[in-house]
Amino acid sequence: MSGAKSSAAPSLDAVRQRIDALDTEMLRLVDERAALARVVAAAKHAAGDGDRFGLRPAREVSILRRLLATERKGAGPGLVIRVWRELMGDSLAGQGPYHVSVWGGRDPGRAVELARQAFGGAPPLTQVSRPEDALAAARTPGGVGMCMLAPDSAWWGRLLAEPTIRVFALLPCLTAWGPMAALAFAAVDVEPTGDDRTFWVTDATGSAASVEEALSRDGVAAELVAETGGLKLFMLAGYYQRDDERLARAPGRLSGVIGAAPAPLDV
Repeated sequence: MSGAKSSAAPSLDAVRQRIDALDTEMLRLVDERAALARVVAAAKHAAGDGDRFGLRPAREVSILRRLLATERKGAGPGLVIRVWRELMGDSLAGQGPYHVSVWGGRDPGRAVELARQAFGGAPPLTQVSRPEDALAAARTPGGVGMCMLAPDSAWWGRLLAEPTIRVFALLPCLTAWGPMAALAFAAVDVEPTGDDRTFWVTDATGSAASVEEALSRDGVAAELVAETGGLKLFMLAGYYQRDDERLARAPGRLSGVIGAAPAPLDV
């Protein structure tokens, strides 16, 4: 007889018992995390920052990137992102006003799906009939706007005139969930994360290819996202400030950066 130990798989009952134990431990940890979020909210109020919107896109994506880089046995990227987006959304909702307004264009169902993937189920979500309504909501305390990229709307051009509203997210955030379909914006600080995409608008009359070529001569890699009503929206590889000299030399009389977002979590 062989002296090797039996490698029989655990019984189904044993697996279920282990799952039950993990559920209990996960609840304890989630509860502890939620309690700490309330401590953060109290500390902000004590410091006089209770009215400041707590959304920090760069911080959130750094958490997700770290988690996705951690070795795992069974949890895929989509599950990790969904779980932590729910946790972060609930935490943020407990710190003060937080609400999301969504313009879905021709695909309102997909727009709601993208918004919930990005912000979780905690913040109240309102579907609006015009992009202007989403922009107006983003000007209010705790407001986030999200609009689909539609061929018949240059809503993003309006952000050129907004002093504080910035694009901070492209959706979906995971490449496996589909191509870029929407942008989210709010009155938040947009900080570089190390792998970003900047959104830049121009009224240049030339072709998109000619604009891309002009930018490339200045070391800027650009890709056309949308073109409507005499305006073009480009996505630039990297993080660019509004006063970047390379963009100031680019074609167009009316142009500017409207925000930046972390690159999709392509894992």
